[in-house]
Amino acid sequence: MIDVSTLRDWRFSIDMQGIAWAVFDREGESQNSLGQRPLEELAMIIERVDEGARDKSIRGLVFMSGKEKGFIVGADVREFEKLADERQVADSIAQVNGYLDRLERLPIPVVCCIHGFCLGGGLELALACHWRIATRDDATRIGFPEVKLGLFPGFNGTVRSIRQAGAFSAMPLMLTGSFIRATAARGMGLIDELVPSPLNLRWAARKAIERKRKSKPAGGWRALTRMWPARGLLASKFRSETAKKVREEHYPSPFRLIDLFETHAGNLDGMKVAETRAFAPLMVGETSKNLRRVFKLSEMMKAQTPKGLAFKPLRVHVIGAGVMGADIAGWCVASGMEVSLQDVSAEQIAKGIAAQKKLFNRKFRTKPQRDAALARLIADPKGANIGRADVVIEAIVEKLEVKQNLFKSIEARLKPGAVLATNTSSIMIEEIAAPLADPSRLIGIHFFNPVAQLPLVEVIRGAQTREEEVGKGCAFVAAIDKFPLIVKSSPGFLVNRVLAPYMMAAMQRVERGEAKEKIDEAARTFGMPMGPVELADTVGLDVCAHVGKILNLGPGGPTKLDEMVAAGKLGKKSGEGFYVWKDGKPEKAEPETPYDKFELERLGRELVDPLIREAQRVRDEKIVESGDLVDAGVIFGTGFAPFRGGPLHFAANEQRSNVEVLRRTAAE
Repeated sequence: MIDVSTLRDWRFSIDMQGIAWAVFDREGESQNSLGQRPLEELAMIIERVDEGARDKSIRGLVFMSGKEKGFIVGADVREFEKLADERQVADSIAQVNGYLDRLERLPIPVVCCIHGFCLGGGLELALACHWRIATRDDATRIGFPEVKLGLFPGFNGTVRSIRQAGAFSAMPLMLTGSFIRATAARGMGLIDELVPSPLNLRWAARKAIERKRKSKPAGGWRALTRMWPARGLLASKFRSETAKKVREEHYPSPFRLIDLFETHAGNLDGMKVAETRAFAPLMVGETSKNLRRVFKLSEMMKAQTPKGLAFKPLRVHVIGAGVMGADIAGWCVASGMEVSLQDVSAEQIAKGIAAQKKLFNRKFRTKPQRDAALARLIADPKGANIGRADVVIEAIVEKLEVKQNLFKSIEARLKPGAVLATNTSSIMIEEIAAPLADPSRLIGIHFFNPVAQLPLVEVIRGAQTREEEVGKGCAFVAAIDKFPLIVKSSPGFLVNRVLAPYMMAAMQRVERGEAKEKIDEAARTFGMPMGPVELADTVGLDVCAHVGKILNLGPGGPTKLDEMVAAGKLGKKSGEGFYVWKDGKPEKAEPETPYDKFELERLGRELVDPLIREAQRVRDEKIVESGDLVDAGVIFGTGFAPFRGGPLHFAANEQRSNVEVLRRTAAE
């Protein structure tokens, strides 16, 4: 009999009713992920249960998590780099799929209990079980995030999800990498039973074992979605919808998943084999390697928050109810905090609060939840709540004297330990802090527009700023589910400093007569989410001109940008800038003849060169702690093509490639 007493990542027991309990509690980790050792121990558990099923000592198996807040977050991304080539990937995948196939074939009921995140490989393990029970808790989320790493499910998750939910539901889940609530997963057929809380899971699992529950595959029209011709029609729809969001040459994995579905979903057993063949090249490809690097960079930024910090912000006071201030307030409310919003204009406060209803409608499912959110957003024209706030953020006009006067007037009203922060985008922190009685208290907490979409927040350290305040700033940013990046106070900080030369150089090209539409399309061909001219319009041409002056950019003398700002053509917010904007979108002229692909690629590379050069200077000047954090900031603060791994990483790879070409040429 196999010995399961030495397991390190699982706790295994058999109760008096003959039910085996496998509790996943990965040693030394805050959350469960499927690495090599946990998978090998899983194989031992399956072998032990199979033995018990044959000799009748075990009549059911239940999987649970030993972690309080999650089931399994997926495969252990840290171990991916061990797989050097496609053969190694295929062999490793085949081994795991062998475990899951054997689990699925067990002759006794196998139940999976889910609370918290059940993602990627964790969901694939759950789908190999016979019955899946999840909590209705809002913390429970189901999903396949592999596409965000340049992959798709590789432990036969493509097959089992389509089998259980039908292609119409399962494919979009895999193609978008989105997470769904347990109730939605139950409606799809990925979850079989819902319980109110984690306390109900064991009892529900016991009942499922007693009743020998077994989930049924999707039937009716859902089963027909994998049959021809419906499969071909669906594949065409998935392909066109995906192409609207990403380019195949940049992000091949969703397109390979659609190919897999279209070619093989009519025969699920054959699709299992084909899944591995399609998965292996993606795993060793540059896109996945770079996207995995981006994932590691995000984890690095999360680690900027000091461990063990007692600061737990619950109340925020925002001064300035313009677009940025109101959106900061709204996002903090959506993150569960109470926020007071101050402005000299009561009308502006009301407008700012009303604008957050769209965010609340997206974030909260029910009217009571939305009403509760609105109740936490308090109009405070006199600043009566300043003394109660854990974090006070200034988001007023970008003028040094105005900011200094504001901070002087409120400094004495702050409660002890509260964070005092400015959302300045360009003014040095030490200049703003100069008149304060305690200038070491002020930090920058610099959000980016739109607040709800961009995940990065720069936490700016002034020359005198106390480290404790920087740490508390990072804790606040993490508490509202953003990535904190500690940046030294310097003109333009990080993001604006690298973006400004990129946008200014593009605008100078337009001034010389180059077509703005071609410039923007070339940037998108490189992989940027938006072209630099459209981006300048979106940011605001007045802001661009202001930052450009601070950073001493531009040719000197009046420019077209200055003329447009003087004429009130500020971009998207005024309805006209370089583009005319209608319904929030720029009107773009179609080219008389299609742009040449190679010309766009050449131009795209030229356009990002000023950004890359400035990123290198930022690294050399130690504006942030490391080159990796420069890449992280530029990716998450500007949207720099994630599949390229960051500007510094891209430039280094390009240089290595050029050296290799020269070496080969010399050898020939």
